[in-house]
Amino acid sequence: MTKASAAPNALIATWKLVSFQFEIEGSNERRDAYDAHPSGFIIITPDGRMMTVLTAGDRARDASAGSSFDRMMAYSGRYRLEGYDRFVVDVDVAWHPAWAGTEQTRFFKLDGDTLSIITAPVEHPAFPGRRIRGVINWRRE
Repeated sequence: MTKASAAPNALIATWKLVSFQFEIEGSNERRDAYDAHPSGFIIITPDGRMMTVLTAGDRARDASAGSSFDRMMAYSGRYRLEGYDRFVVDVDVAWHPAWAGTEQTRFFKLDGDTLSIITAPVEHPAFPGRRIRGVINWRRE
């Protein structure tokens, strides 16, 4: 058993979404991914499963399926810890079919009852020619 796997897993909990922002690489610029008041949860279990759903806080009940799809994210899978600041999810179910069967690597920081999850920088169609990373903040339920 490695030192990392022998340590207690402080990620195990139900976490409520506080904020979801995009950070533009090479700058201090941050933008809300959906709006200023997103909604969502992430559940991380002791048996190695992670499930999350995030939505825009201002989604209309009568919105079209396409616009609703663009203003949410949900996925689940088995996770494994790598070191003290990273976990990898083997995605088995996702709101976006392209994510199913992929590995999603996330970096994290814990500060008491606050969990920050940060994605690796990627190109995103909303930011042509720039790379962004997601910064998602949660509070322990």
